[in-house]
Amino acid sequence: MKGRAMASVYRGAAGRARVRAWCAARLDAWEVTHQRREVSTDAGPTHVVMAGQPREGVPLLVLVPGTNMNAAVSLETVTDLAQTGGVAVLDVPGQPGLSAEHRPRRARLPWYGHWLTQALEQVTSGPAIVVGHSLGAAIALAAQSPHITGRLLLSPGGLVRLAVPAPVLRATLPWLLRPTVPRSRRLLGEMSAPSHPVPEHLVEWMTLVGETCRSTLAPGPLPTDVTRRARAVPCAVAVGAHDIFLPPVRLVPAVRCLLSTEAHVLDGAGHLLLDNVPHHVVELATRLRAQG
Repeated sequence: MKGRAMASVYRGAAGRARVRAWCAARLDAWEVTHQRREVSTDAGPTHVVMAGQPREGVPLLVLVPGTNMNAAVSLETVTDLAQTGGVAVLDVPGQPGLSAEHRPRRARLPWYGHWLTQALEQVTSGPAIVVGHSLGAAIALAAQSPHITGRLLLSPGGLVRLAVPAPVLRATLPWLLRPTVPRSRRLLGEMSAPSHPVPEHLVEWMTLVGETCRSTLAPGPLPTDVTRRARAVPCAVAVGAHDIFLPPVRLVPAVRCLLSTEAHVLDGAGHLLLDNVPHHVVELATRLRAQG
């Protein structure tokens, strides 16, 4: 982990302060009983939100959000997950949030896999089911922790290269040049199912991210030995029927080939499964937890 060229997710100290204040305010206003703490890893301090009631012998759900996302953005789904048992949400280092701000300039997935393995050692002493979305799913696959007894991969990165069709480019480039509320809403609309309303807090968040952060490219495919090793524990995969980055026609065969399982194609969902169909996420997590 040492000796790598590192880069900050933030454009400057003022932006870092704005992001951290936004996240802290969202968590402070959350009505669900929870605890917050930091754990130390080689990637730097990692912010953890714990909610729900852990039960002995029942796997802890560990949510690893995707690019530009974190616990504070995911509270609606975490609220539902916490009703089924213990949940931990990790802010990913090098992504906007309350964890360490730096990430390596290259070879990120092995670095992130090592980070998650270390974090799990401090978050639980028992079994865990990692729920990873997009980048978070690729990180879940890259981790080799013995605590992992299952994986729920939502719109998973790390299996095929993400598509970037023309409508996404037309929405992304103006947002990168000058992020505004309308431009953030348009970009998020491309990531959602048709006619699915984009939550206002998510629009506000993406506008803030555009103003203060350096976004990252999607992860490339993991080596086949990593995906082969991941088959050792139960795995469930879900993708939105309208996922513009990971169309089911491309992802479903890859999941079958690389992970030896069938992907669930969820109607009424785009790439943002946690926001579009949280009830399906809870259902899949509950089913996987029952196997553990």
